Amino acid sequence: MVPEKLKSGDEVRIIAPSRSMKILGEDCIAIATERLEAMGLKVTYGKYVYEADEDYMCTSKEHRAEDLNDAFKDKNVKAILTVIGGFNSNQILNLIDYEAIKENPKILCGFSDITALLDTIYAKTGLVTYYGPHFSSLGMKKGCEYTIEHFKKMFFESEEIEVKSSESWSNDAWFIDQENREFIPNDGMFVINEGEAEGEIVGGNLCTLNLLQGTEYMPDISNKILFLEDDGMADKLFLVTFDRDLQSLIHMPEFKTVKGIVLGRAEKNTGMTKEKWIKLIKNKPELDNIPVIAGADFGHTTPIFTFPIGGKAKITADGKIIIMSH
Repeated sequence: MVPEKLKSGDEVRIIAPSRSMKILGEDCIAIATERLEAMGLKVTYGKYVYEADEDYMCTSKEHRAEDLNDAFKDKNVKAILTVIGGFNSNQILNLIDYEAIKENPKILCGFSDITALLDTIYAKTGLVTYYGPHFSSLGMKKGCEYTIEHFKKMFFESEEIEVKSSESWSNDAWFIDQENREFIPNDGMFVINEGEAEGEIVGGNLCTLNLLQGTEYMPDISNKILFLEDDGMADKLFLVTFDRDLQSLIHMPEFKTVKGIVLGRAEKNTGMTKEKWIKLIKNKPELDNIPVIAGADFGHTTPIFTFPIGGKAKITADGKIIIMSH
């Protein structure tokens, strides 16, 4: 199921299935709201978006699931955006009303920890979901143009999207200081393994996707193109952590039919370089016969493009990514 595109006057609901909106600055909330309203959208909020337990930085799993279920059941809501990521979206997977989602297909967009929801809902219902900016992401004052451009292309237009690299990227604490920013020239995507592939997309945040392995919530990765990224929490151990998490996917029986891999850019603190990405991938002979592209604009740096989990893409040997249906 592919949800309907947005149009002026549509309502977008903001929910917090991971961390609470309580952690966002008022300037971030205001800018994000203004940006969505400038697209012609009406912004509303779930009942529990500001509730937060001090240890988990979110409200109860029952309240988080209720806001998600209510947003899907509300006929006026056409799209759902998550506030921000976190650590525990997978707590609510057994509380989601999947039948209601099947009956009320609509856009759901977020990234990072929200991977658990996006891939599970696709697996359980067949609804195409979207790995893209959070509500909070749209509150970035500077350097958000590429993110907004791709957000609009994905949700307001129906044409194929050729993904080109952003001119620059950032990985600074913009949410603390919106004015003093560091923008780094972007070397762009690069090909590690040549080849061409076409197929449905599955993926997102690798360590979160792996939480679904062995459960009823894991999507089928057979014949898919995997879009994978991870955050910088492992710091300088990113290389070995990403390596073993990727190996876990490779060990799945279905992996032998995976058609290709696209890797999102790593955060600055990880120390990842082009050479280290190549070393990681070339260390895995299981990947020798499928195309692998790295350095793509998605993940925990900014800006990012939006891609559809369950939608179709084509990747080519020259590093070109085309989102064909979304």
